[in-house]
Amino acid sequence: MPHPSPQLDRAIGILLHPSALPCSPVCGTFGAPSREWIKALAVNEIGVWQFLPLAPCDSTGSPYSSPSSFAFNPCFLDANDLVEEGFLDPSAIDELPGFNQLSVSSVDFHLAEHRAERLGQLLREAWTRQGAERHRNFKIWCAKQFWLEEHVSFMELRRQFQELPWWEWPEAFAIHNPFALYCWRRKYQKNLLEHRLMQWHLDRQWQSIKKLARSLGVLLFGDLPFYVSRNSADVWSMRSLFSVLPEGELDHQSGVPPDYFSATGQLWGTPVYRWDRHLVTHFYWWRRRFARHLQQVDLLRLDHFRAFEAYWSVPGNKKTAQEGVWKPSPGVDLLRSLRNDCGGVLPLVAEDLGVITPEVERLRDEFGLPGMKILQFGFDGDCNNPYLPENIQGSSWVVYTGTHDNPTSLGWWNLLDLEAKERINQRAKRSDDTPGWKLIEMALQTEAKLVVAPIQDLLSLGNEARFNTPGTVEKNWCWRLIGLDRDLQIALKNYGERGSFWGRSLEGAKDLFNS
Repeated sequence: MPHPSPQLDRAIGILLHPSALPCSPVCGTFGAPSREWIKALAVNEIGVWQFLPLAPCDSTGSPYSSPSSFAFNPCFLDANDLVEEGFLDPSAIDELPGFNQLSVSSVDFHLAEHRAERLGQLLREAWTRQGAERHRNFKIWCAKQFWLEEHVSFMELRRQFQELPWWEWPEAFAIHNPFALYCWRRKYQKNLLEHRLMQWHLDRQWQSIKKLARSLGVLLFGDLPFYVSRNSADVWSMRSLFSVLPEGELDHQSGVPPDYFSATGQLWGTPVYRWDRHLVTHFYWWRRRFARHLQQVDLLRLDHFRAFEAYWSVPGNKKTAQEGVWKPSPGVDLLRSLRNDCGGVLPLVAEDLGVITPEVERLRDEFGLPGMKILQFGFDGDCNNPYLPENIQGSSWVVYTGTHDNPTSLGWWNLLDLEAKERINQRAKRSDDTPGWKLIEMALQTEAKLVVAPIQDLLSLGNEARFNTPGTVEKNWCWRLIGLDRDLQIALKNYGERGSFWGRSLEGAKDLFNS
């Protein structure tokens, strides 16, 4: 078989959330685990690291229902780096919960949060021993973070009121009374300092990761949820932008209408936006939100992109999504504003999965945004299925074997009927490949600029390694690599070599989707 011609704008990537990185206690961090991972990608000509939102997660571990649209997850802060830099004494490591849990196959979210809380306390206790320059840098950074004070207040109030949602706090705090908050902040300055220090150090560590990735040619591919959790600092402090009533009840909530998969639709329980308020402010909150995220990554996936064209709005007191209606979104105006802010080019990928209308496709194409194709969706016997490899036309796509919401490819394969398996085998070039590698090989042969595979598929893992099962609340988001072992190194090498054969390289990630 002739070797395909190399192309300068084609690349491969891996989907792996930082929490799943190995070689650190409890969960992955922004320290050595992230550095070693990026180096491993670069060595093997893998140009893109994709991950889920880096925000704090909710009580179930989901990063898509976060208490903040702007903050980092405190569980990602690396204690060893803080010791190395002199922000903590070496003895502090042994005081942290779970300090001896290095090789575990799942994340204990309760333990991770307990560890992060103790780490914040230790940083605050050591802060007075830091030099004047560090104090000055910290003060300058805090002054630039418009979101920070509301975030740290929200997180500390939530802690003090035993994790109750904000609408169940004492009235003065629930209604965001300025005088009550002023007095409370003066009383709890030390507690608030802990939260500020955590976010400063997280930002420093992540910027170091970003600098390393850029120097090695690895592109960072992040994720932005469309909606915001009702129980978040954003809604609590800026509720006029969201469809909530004064006491915190939902006025109108998000979801999707009934379809083939659900007779009653899906009800998500997050407030829809009061778009008239966003229009009046020229999308001030949205633009700051994008700016914050684009400081962290090179490329950003827009989750639930179809809501930029129209969204399903359900009255807040309804128990199913059946009584909702479609309402128009000002997506054109918003994306134009964002494009102007970005200098004319939007480094965004549209999550355009599900039932997508021609209007949504036109919006995506008008702004030149690549869409997504999932190969696991393609083999139902319909020769016109848009997810079949041969039907993926053009280069403006990110092609996946599966996403974080899908079964692993091996788990998916085990549930297929014999006819579907035969259809896949007929397309496979190598009969000895596992199901995940069959799909990877098909993806690499498409014209798409970027191919992304979850790490579970490179390792041929079953559904014991599935990251998330939508519609369930247990055993999600917690799977983790045990180590950067020989099997992983072989899988990365194989992926890089196959990508190179099909004209995909580290160099190809440099200007991906930027023209």
